[in-house]
Amino acid sequence: QVQVRESGGGLVQSGGSLRLSCVASGLTVETNGMGWFRQTPGKKEREFVAAIYGSSGSTSYADSLKGRFTISRDNAKNTVYLQMNSLKPEDTALYYCAAHWHGYYDSVSNYHDWGQGTQVTVSS
Repeated sequence: QVQVRESGGGLVQSGGSLRLSCVASGLTVETNGMGWFRQTPGKKEREFVAAIYGSSGSTSYADSLKGRFTISRDNAKNTVYLQMNSLKPEDTALYYCAAHWHGYYDSVSNYHDWGQGTQVTVSS
């Protein structure tokens, strides 16, 4: 049974940093692609943030977040991270981690086994 669990969210001032963690069980992050998405109360759909591809470890990001967010993984800990720098109030959202299944990495429908999310709140 695959499970993913996010942590590391919290309240931070604008310009600050946070590192989110996603611990996986039932799969190996070294070979299974993983992604981060976020959702705000006012939006119906989850927004793609970043992904790290299985085996190659290549990464992809939402264009608007390139340069501020970095996705990485620790194979020994079977954990994926999202380092978020220069945070802005508009980054406030519930951040989710999920296991990639097939197809494009920026599509919600191509992921399975979502975590419960971790809340990030950025104050101005």
